[in-house]
Amino acid sequence: MTAKPCDNGCTDERIQRIYEYLDGALTTEDLEEIHAHLTDCADCEREYNLECVIRSVVKRSCCETAPDELKRSILARIDAQCNEHPAA
Repeated sequence: MTAKPCDNGCTDERIQRIYEYLDGALTTEDLEEIHAHLTDCADCEREYNLECVIRSVVKRSCCETAPDELKRSILARIDAQCNEHPAA
């Protein structure tokens, strides 16, 4: 997702860090820095809140499970590929 830079001059890199923050892909130090920035930057906080809503809607929409027959078919294909091309 590409966000517009905020009015406070935050870069695309800063916005990307917000997504990493949401994914839990940052160090403790980086988490603290992004959290502090979100507290001080209303534009980035709005971007963060919007992304939270989007992720929540997607998560609710993706709660279906695959039918057992589809699971068996996929696993059988994986097994067949593994048998044709065994690891060296």
